[in-house]
Amino acid sequence: LHYFSLPHTGMPPAQQKKSKKALEGVNARLNLVMKSGKYVLGVKETIRNMRNGKAKMVIVSENTPPLRRSQIEYLAYLAHVTVLHYAGNNIDLGTACGKYFRVGVLAITDAGDSDILTM
Repeated sequence: LHYFSLPHTGMPPAQQKKSKKALEGVNARLNLVMKSGKYVLGVKETIRNMRNGKAKMVIVSENTPPLRRSQIEYLAYLAHVTVLHYAGNNIDLGTACGKYFRVGVLAITDAGDSDILTM
């Protein structure tokens, strides 16, 4: 194991690099949404926006509790909303959003200049 390698995630090194590149792509697009688009943070607001038909995409962190995740996925299925499973925990998702707190779930209502809805 090399000292300069990526953190051990149980994946081969090629997949680690691929997931890290994919994560950087999502982070860049998410950063653009934060600057130019509209979004809501949190489970309650996300569910409210899905029920009202305003949410276009929902992003869920990987350490969201399974029951909450399945509830969000089910509501997204009913509302025809895309669900993106973020490849990091809620701390990473909060950092990617440019916030200094944890974000487990967020809904994008307007992508702005970003092309995140095509992912």
